[in-house]
Amino acid sequence: MRTPIVAGNWKMHKTVGEGVALASELVKASAEFDGCKVVLCPPFTAVAAVANAVKGSPIEVGGQDVHWEAKGAYTGEVSCEMLLDVGCSWVIIGHSERRAMFGETDDTVNFKVKAALASGLRPIVCVGESLQQREQGLTFDVVVSQVKAAFGGVPEDQAVQMVVAYEPIWAIGTGRASSGADAQEVCARIRSTLASLYGAITAETIRIQYGGSVKPGNMAEFAGQPDIDGALVGGASLNAQDFCGIIKATLDAVKQRQQ
Repeated sequence: MRTPIVAGNWKMHKTVGEGVALASELVKASAEFDGCKVVLCPPFTAVAAVANAVKGSPIEVGGQDVHWEAKGAYTGEVSCEMLLDVGCSWVIIGHSERRAMFGETDDTVNFKVKAALASGLRPIVCVGESLQQREQGLTFDVVVSQVKAAFGGVPEDQAVQMVVAYEPIWAIGTGRASSGADAQEVCARIRSTLASLYGAITAETIRIQYGGSVKPGNMAEFAGQPDIDGALVGGASLNAQDFCGIIKATLDAVKQRQQ
């Protein structure tokens, strides 16, 4: 069985002090996270402090983005080495907000994936369709294309280090979550796409998250699906009680699946 992974994307929230306070609350509850990989992705200014706050606990830390070059005249960017230096072991790549607002493309996603893997960072690669694309019946076309682009040129032994996060853009921050069945249908297509690239055995080892208005009350519906291995959580990750509730719902659903 794949170990579920729940990652909190704090986006542009939390000062250093606020981030440390939230991380410290989660550390106190972390004994209950056994069986689930938990990752916190604070804003860059808080990464080092949050990494220090969770040190010694099972909680890991990631960046929300990264540049593919090792160094250079790239004002405002951070490199893989910089993320590793402040305690990151993960990085989110290709989030829909980066694609929609900041010009992220399938090509730059692939550049970043390769750079992250080469450095030892583990990528959480985001894919997902807009409402217009969904209404036009293009969901599978869009998602399959994004998956193939992200994994382009990535060897099998590195591909298994990656996580795919399916985030329907129309559900992010809107309160309008996908149904478990709809999310499962897309995640199953993601897995079959990975199987076409690497074979069924490797595809079965790669974890696929759901993201998009995930809450403690609806997480069981997603985590109970056979091809969904956790969540990339936005707003609900900013509250310790809600985030812990999502982790608990994930673990409970996975245990039920195993029975």
